[in-house]
Amino acid sequence: MSEPHTPASPWGSREPPGLSFNRPRVISSLLALIGFCILIGLGVWQLQRLKWKEDLLARIAALRTAPARPLETVLSAGGDLDYVRAVVSCPDLERRPTLRLFSVRDGSAGYRLVTVCPVSAGATSSILVDRGFTTLEQAAAAGQPGRAALPGPIVGVLRRGDKPTFVTPANQISQNLWYSRDVLAMAKTLGAARPAPVFLMLESPAPPAGGPTPAPVPIDIPNRHLEYAITWFGLAAALVGVYVAMLFRRRPD
Repeated sequence: MSEPHTPASPWGSREPPGLSFNRPRVISSLLALIGFCILIGLGVWQLQRLKWKEDLLARIAALRTAPARPLETVLSAGGDLDYVRAVVSCPDLERRPTLRLFSVRDGSAGYRLVTVCPVSAGATSSILVDRGFTTLEQAAAAGQPGRAALPGPIVGVLRRGDKPTFVTPANQISQNLWYSRDVLAMAKTLGAARPAPVFLMLESPAPPAGGPTPAPVPIDIPNRHLEYAITWFGLAAALVGVYVAMLFRRRPD
């Protein structure tokens, strides 16, 4: 007696068990791969930050004993001007108009007072000078032009301005309230032509009583980038372990 004939299944109605498409497994594998790449990328980025931070700390350490060089010579030579100590004559610095750059120091909000000093160094004819930090309460008095000329040249450290981020408020120029170090806009407001691309962060001479507090070099810079890198790489390894354990758990007996 012949067996009943089973009609062929239409195309796409059923696949052999060995060739079945497991959509959840594919999605979870793709998500795991994306997460792994992100974690590894973050770890590599922290290693790059570690190298940058070590170079920065080395420059700051060398700066502690570095002599001041004439500012005109430094600017004319060009190159990397960040964290270079320089000296320039600017006797009327305290008499010049001042801008207020919002800042926070030791948990207190205030301003860094920025003015301009004329220089003669090739294509550069002025430089912005950061006179230091003052609290909100002292800002009005500290920002008033002084009467006495400085007793000698000023010494400071050249610094690049930090670039604004997406959370940095826009500068309110009409109110003399600045949130980012925009060299060109600041120089234009102060009537200074051809400014240097860096700031001179004042070290000395000490300001008179009630004046701003010079803070040219950060004294406490954390360096935990290696710790962060190990954390990201560890999370990537843990993700791989969880994914492998999930695969073994789903294997049929």
